[in-house]
Amino acid sequence: MAVWQAARESTTSRVSGAQLRVVMVVEQHDGINLRRLANRMGMLLSSASRLCDRLVAAGMLEREPGRLDRREISLHLTGEARQLLAELRHHRRQQLAAILADMSPDGAQALLTGLREFDDAARRQDAALAYVEPRTADERGSAEHTIAGPELTIAAPEWRADEPPAVRTA
Repeated sequence: MAVWQAARESTTSRVSGAQLRVVMVVEQHDGINLRRLANRMGMLLSSASRLCDRLVAAGMLEREPGRLDRREISLHLTGEARQLLAELRHHRRQQLAAILADMSPDGAQALLTGLREFDDAARRQDAALAYVEPRTADERGSAEHTIAGPELTIAAPEWRADEPPAVRTA
């Protein structure tokens, strides 16, 4: 959590924590409409709309009429928002790599085993709590995320938008 928080704090001069969450949701669901965004964020539609207004003014989000229903507005990230997320992830990966490099091989292996068990438990709890919308082909993608150190490479499966936040940021 400290690594995530330090990386997030590097962005606070540009966006708030809530705005950063919106940017991350829009990244995962390009073209999402305002109602779905509000639902995913667990907030009122009016609050989500105000957050998006501020992000549009800051040059982080673009609104465009929906492709199927022109009355519906779809949300998309700008290049500036994508750059912000890339910087955030780069900072986080640098910190994690330094920490992993300082661990013993046995400690790193124990961490990997523990994280896999944590991920399995979180998925079971999440599945028991709520119905998960099926992912579309666009949401599945093919990206692989890795955390690497001199003696260890942790290759995580693609993070899904419907995973608990603790799993996506672990």
